[in-house]
Order: sequence, then structure tokens, then C-alpha cells
Amino acid sequence: MSTSDKRRQEIEAKRAKLAELRKARLERQSADPNRRPSDQSTTPPTPKRSNDIDDFVKSLLREPRGVDSGGDLTPSSSVPGTPSIVQHGLPNLSSGRASRQSDRMSLGTTLASSATDNVLDREMTPRFLPDLIDVEQELFELPRKERVMYNKEVQVETEFPEHAEYAEEDTRHRVLTEAELEALQAAQDRELEAESVQLDKEIEEEIREIPPEELAGILSAPELYEFVESTTKIFYKALNSYDYTRDYRVGTETGGEDSEGRIKRICAFFDERYGKNRSITDLDWSPQYPELSVASYNKNPAALNEPDGIVAVWNLHLLERPEFVFHSQSDVLSVTFSPFHSNLVFGGTYSGQILLWDNRAKHLPVLKTPLSASGHTHPVYAMQMVGTQNAHNLITSSTDGTVCSWLVDMLAQPQETLELIHAGHSKTGEVAITTMDFPDNETTTFWVGTEEGNVYQANRYDRAGAKAGLNQYDVYKGHAGPVMGLHFHPTSGSVDFSDLFLTSSVDWTVKLWRAKSLAKPSSTTMPQAISPLYSFDEADDPVYDVKWHPQHPAVFGSVDGTGKFDIWNLNADTEVPMVSTGVGTGRALNKLEWDRKEGRRAALGGSDGRLYVYDIGDLATPKESEWIELQKTISGIVGGGQVNGLVDGEAPKITTGR
Repeated sequence: MSTSDKRRQEIEAKRAKLAELRKARLERQSADPNRRPSDQSTTPPTPKRSNDIDDFVKSLLREPRGVDSGGDLTPSSSVPGTPSIVQHGLPNLSSGRASRQSDRMSLGTTLASSATDNVLDREMTPRFLPDLIDVEQELFELPRKERVMYNKEVQVETEFPEHAEYAEEDTRHRVLTEAELEALQAAQDRELEAESVQLDKEIEEEIREIPPEELAGILSAPELYEFVESTTKIFYKALNSYDYTRDYRVGTETGGEDSEGRIKRICAFFDERYGKNRSITDLDWSPQYPELSVASYNKNPAALNEPDGIVAVWNLHLLERPEFVFHSQSDVLSVTFSPFHSNLVFGGTYSGQILLWDNRAKHLPVLKTPLSASGHTHPVYAMQMVGTQNAHNLITSSTDGTVCSWLVDMLAQPQETLELIHAGHSKTGEVAITTMDFPDNETTTFWVGTEEGNVYQANRYDRAGAKAGLNQYDVYKGHAGPVMGLHFHPTSGSVDFSDLFLTSSVDWTVKLWRAKSLAKPSSTTMPQAISPLYSFDEADDPVYDVKWHPQHPAVFGSVDGTGKFDIWNLNADTEVPMVSTGVGTGRALNKLEWDRKEGRRAALGGSDGRLYVYDIGDLATPKESEWIELQKTISGIVGGGQVNGLVDGEAPKITTGR
């Protein structure tokens, strides 16, 4: 509830109280219309004193009391202010006192024999009433009482005992006079009205028109931006019937959802602000949250005030906008989620910097490498996280032939630096790395694709029969243009095909290779060319990426410059893809990435800045016989001589029981 609403409620409560007071006052006045406002009270009516006193005096004068049988003087009344009747000849009184008493007795006798009671009333009451009180005090020699001031109510109780109960009740209730009560109520009314007026003024000030400058300051406040970001995410997730309370900045959680059995497009992520005039350069799926994917973007030449590089995290349950957006001062060419930290995202830039973003922080990276000779100084097109939860490194490579190993929490300088030098190059010994991949469960040996079209094997450390650095004697030759994609077969299923890898190139081809066994190093000092096992020549444009399916051993996908997405099944056909579909924009597809768990979804990054997500349905579910059938397919490719890719007469490596 806002402050103005609270103040309005306070004002309404006080106004209601003020109305009740005024209503009560009007009711008291309407109960007795002839009564003055100062006389409005709850006390009982006061009896008329003058008539009661006259009647009382008359009764005393009509029935005078004398002296009792003992001859003692007896007062005529016990009520103060009434005359006493005294006889002559009192033996116990002094002469002066007797004289005065006789005078008064004769006066009383004379008054008793007067003609009418009315005359007595008029003459006796005002003149002799105080003297009779004095006589009574002297006659009984009563002690002089302390002089006490009484109010009206006490006098009524003393003079008229029959009205004592009314006076007592009136004394309890009438603590203040009516005039004082009216004044107090009027003061309270004025105070309430003044407070109401003040609150009205404050509310008017709060809801006044905000100047444009102040409004701009409010709208640009970080707190307001954070509030709008979180609430809009919740709103859009709720529209998609999703658990909108999930916060990807806290904890990790895995899960998935089923889809239909046919290939279809699920969505196309695009944001006008971040994706306009940009191309997607790399993709990755979150290992912890199957609905999250990340895309990196290059520069927008038309937006000078926007950051050069953008990384956007997209959510399948939040289609209208990215879940997170990260900024970079240079084009981001490669990106990956950390498989061991759900909040971290790594990116490689055109300037050679390695950036680390945290979705619990703001848009800018929390760590970045310095622009120095100790790290990369050329574009970083490939990166991969290798190792385990307790011991892992980020491996990055750039076009200057440098491969660096980084600790996640220390990017000030690389932990290891490896320069890949090839002595056979005529102009420069550097190997311009465009793509890189480690076989599964391998952290030391890796393969790189280069701008010249060759593929090389390299080692991070010295090992038996091989030194650290580039293996110059085994050259995988087959492409006529730069190698854009390289991916090793995943190690899953009953047969191990981890020595098979795919490459794609701008020469419009996808090639299947078999890596030379590391246990058999080259025995000659001359470079040995290794040819591919098979070449897939179906594409009509450069093939920018290729990936094995993570679950089905014979399935892989590729994307090309015409915007076509091809799904191949080697067990079904090696000549044409099993499924071929286009995004319909005519723009190139630069990257392909299968989701890590089931492989039911494929993320495609377009040069138009859109991220397309496709569901391949049952194509992702292999049969139990797929591994055996692929084994036969590879044997047929090698034995049929379709491609001279057999090295040293070796057969495909097959292991069972995995």
C-alpha cells in the first residue's frame, strides 16, 4: 500500500470520528429544544427551592412544639433555620440569657396568634431566620463547625434529603461543567479539522505533477529497472503456464519436457534492441537448466551507443525477451556455460579477452583477462571447459596459434600457455586456429581446425611418445577452405566410437575422420597426410557447423549458408540427409548445438540475429541395435573404398560393455 493510500485512510477515519461527534451533539440538542446549549447535560432536573421552603416553614408555624413533661427546654425543630418555642421561668438559665429568651418567647407567642399565615410568611421568614439559627447554636452549645464551601449539588443534598440520590448521581457524572465540555469538544473538532486539512495538503503535494527532469531521474533509477526486469519476466512466464517463481540465480535444478514425435520449430528468439543488425557467433545449452540456452553476438554497426558484443541467455518459457543480457566492449565470438557453476558464463572476444559473467551481477563481466602478451591478442573463436568438478580448466584458442588454460576464479594471467608452431609453413609458423575440440574424457590431447583447411592434433603436456605442442607429423588434409566446425563422437552406448570426428568447411562439405591412435606415434620425421573416411557433399553453400547427436550414435546435424538444417542418419543413408529443413529467411545459419541431456532440441544461430529452436522428436531416440549397425556402416565405408581414409590398415576401434 502506498503512502498516499495510507494517508487517505487516516483522513477518512478521522473524518468519520468527527462526524460521529457532531451527530452526538446534534442529538443532545434535539432532545430538548428549549434548553440552552450550556444546560445540555445528563443530570436530573433540580427541584424548585422557593416553594418547598415556604411549605416547610408553614408546617412548622402551624404545629409549634413546647416543653416536654420534665420541664426541659426542647427545640422546636432539628432543621437549621427554623424558630424555637421556649416557655418562661427556666431555672437553669442566667438572667441575661433568660431575658433574651423571654423576649423571644413573647415574640413567638405573639407571632403564633397572628391573624393569617400569609402575613407571617412575609414578615418572619426573611427577618428572623438567621437569629433562630444562632439561638439554636447557643442553646445546645454545639461546637463551631469548620466552614466549608459547597457547590450547588451538595446544598441540594443538605437542604433536601429526598433529592440526595439525584445530587450524588449528578456529582459522579458532571466532572466538568457544560460550558467546559462544549469548549473541549469544540477544541477537539478544530484540532481534527486542522489535521484533516494538513493531511489533504500533504496528499496533494505527493500526487502532484512530477517535473520531466525529476520523472526522468526516477525512471532511470537502478531500483526501478531491477523491479521492472523481475516483474516482466514473471508476467511472461505466467503467460506460458510455467513455474514463473523459478530464479536461475539461486541453486541448480534439472528437468525436461516431452514433445511430439516429428521435427518442428518450437520458437525463434529475437530481441529488436539486442539482435538487430547482429549475427549469432556461438551457442551453448545450460547443463543445469535444459530450458536455458546462451547466444553470443557480434557488433551492430548502426548502433554506436550500444556495446559491441552481446551475450543473451534465452529461456524456452520466456519467449518475448532474454532472461539475462551481458555486455562486452568487443565482439563476442565464442561462449559457453560453466558445467560446474550454474551462474557463470564465459565468452571469448575479437580483441582476445576472455570474459566471465555472473547472472547474479549486472550486465558487465565480473572478471576479464588483461590485454597483454601473456594471454590472447587475436580473436578467440573456440573455448571448452575440461576436467571434473574439483579440477577443471577453461581452454581457449585464438587465431595467433596460442592455446591458454585458465583457472575459473583467476583470469589475471593464464595458468598455461601453449604456442602451436608449424615449421612447414612458408610465411609464418603460427597455426591460425578457427575451431577446437577435446574427445570425451580427454583433458590433455585435443584437435584443432585451421584457416588453411587442415586439422592438427596437439598435446597440452609431454606424454609417452609425444611432446607438448603441435603434432607436425600427422596432418588431416581434406578440406579446401577454412575449417568452421569440428566435433568428436560422444562416448555413449555399447560401442565406443570416440575416435570418429566430423568437420565442416566453407568448401561446402562435411567430412568424417578417424583420429590416429595416440599409442602409435608417427615413426617418420616427414609429415604424414591423413585423409577423411567419408565426405558428405550434399550442401550447396558453406557448411558453418556440424555436431554429433548426444544420444543417437549414427545421427549428426549440420547448418549451412542457405539457412538449411540437415539431419543425417548414417545407418539409414550416407548420400542424402534424413531430414532437411530451412528456417525460411534466406540468411545463413552459423551455429548448431544439441541440448546436452536428451538431444531432442537443436538450437540454431542465424546471421540475422535469431536463435531458432527445433524439436526432432523420436529421431533423437536410438534403438538398441543402432551401435552395431553403425559399426557395420563404418566397416562398409572403409572396406568399400568409397574414401581412402584407412590409416595403416586399421579397422574401426570397437569396444563393448560400455
